[in-house]
Amino acid sequence: MPTPFLSSWFDPDCRACPRLACFLDAVRVKHPDYHARPVAPFGDPQASLLIVGLAPGMHGANRSGRPFTGDHAGILLYQTLHQFGYASAPQSVSADDDLQLIGCRITNAVKCLPPANKPEPAEIRECNHFLAAELAELPAHANILALGQIAHQAVLRALGLKLKEYPFRHASDYRLADGRRLVSSYHCSRYNTQTRRLTPDMFAAVFTQIQTQD
Repeated sequence: MPTPFLSSWFDPDCRACPRLACFLDAVRVKHPDYHARPVAPFGDPQASLLIVGLAPGMHGANRSGRPFTGDHAGILLYQTLHQFGYASAPQSVSADDDLQLIGCRITNAVKCLPPANKPEPAEIRECNHFLAAELAELPAHANILALGQIAHQAVLRALGLKLKEYPFRHASDYRLADGRRLVSSYHCSRYNTQTRRLTPDMFAAVFTQIQTQD
């Protein structure tokens, strides 16, 4: 079975955010077969590409225990990862489906499922030290892909950068002072893909952009 990316900084029993901890307690009662805990990053420990999402989805990562697995947002993500050589298969079905990520890792700005898929600002800030520790372990000159404005801003906070100096927009591309690169995209959520705010071609173009070196 593929194992999630684990490191000394990740806490699978974190209860630092009372609202999120109590919500997960209630979810475990209603869905005893769900993961319903903080979701660990998944993928290559020495990834040259780190993808940062928002938070686990109720019936996706919160159920399966793997980021973007089992929900609509994962459909386009894993198809595109496979298309560009980052995944061994175009579909992520469950945490034990033998899918492997190649030179890539997926994580979330907030590691726990939030009610209504909306973490509060204080919860995003509280969880940011986990993201900061993960970014610190990335290889030099790694690429970071942020999915959505919240993930984009979480990366900047984790790196101690000013948000106003790196505004979010789809396909924004920043070379950071530490040598890493931050590219951002609209989130591959059900809403964005069904309204065609984000199309498969648009998403693929972001990955082409990532694989293009100046």
